[in-house]
Amino acid sequence: MAITGDTLARIALDAGKLIMEIYDGDFDFTKKGDDSPVTLADEKAEALILEALAEADPDLKVIAEEAMAAGQMPEHGARFALVDPLDGTKEFINKNGEFTVNIAIIEHGRPVMGVVYAPALSRLFVADAYNSAWQAEAAPGAAVPAERTPLRIRKAPEEGVTAVASKSHRTPETDAFLDKFKVADIKGAGSSLKFCLIAAGEADLYPRMGRTMEWDTAAGQAVVEAAGGRVLTEEGAPLLYGKRERGYDNPYFIVYGGVSPV
Repeated sequence: MAITGDTLARIALDAGKLIMEIYDGDFDFTKKGDDSPVTLADEKAEALILEALAEADPDLKVIAEEAMAAGQMPEHGARFALVDPLDGTKEFINKNGEFTVNIAIIEHGRPVMGVVYAPALSRLFVADAYNSAWQAEAAPGAAVPAERTPLRIRKAPEEGVTAVASKSHRTPETDAFLDKFKVADIKGAGSSLKFCLIAAGEADLYPRMGRTMEWDTAAGQAVVEAAGGRVLTEEGAPLLYGKRERGYDNPYFIVYGGVSPV
């Protein structure tokens, strides 16, 4: 059975239900080797996603955040999946709702399909294919919505662009980059929601001058590129995936909606 955007949406909604059951109660967190936090929600959601992906496509190799942290790095070919079961663990711990489930399918270095689901906000973003993306409202564990709004980047407003910047990871380099543009507004947003705000035409520009891992960005990139946006490195090259030699970390990058790179 071939994986579709709807398959990914179903898996993300189920993972979201499990995450919210933990979020709504009392939970602890521990620190991983890189000092980043991890909760029971990360671990349980990842187990659910891996099992569901294996059922949908037994041959699909998956690079997943918590498995990687535990030293599991499977060999993979040109097609594989990247999974971040709970992107924005800090947002989860702080209970601000801005965390997501991220699942992406990579082919020949490019994210060709993906889902970003924010269960606390009931916002679901899906890239079905390279030029087709949609969003919908969906409660955790609910049916995959039939009512969908196509995602499309907007033309940059003449009065100035809206930039999105990380709530947890703003850097001086980010501010220096934004100085090159006529910026009317800066929105804070957690996790991969920043990509989705651009895909939805709610923002125009997202520079990330800080360290990210491939599983943090692949699903968001699939969504924003399917909506007509671009994700480029500082040198203007496409942000690619499967960078095993780098340990799957990303260079700095910029997400452009209807804005020309400078």
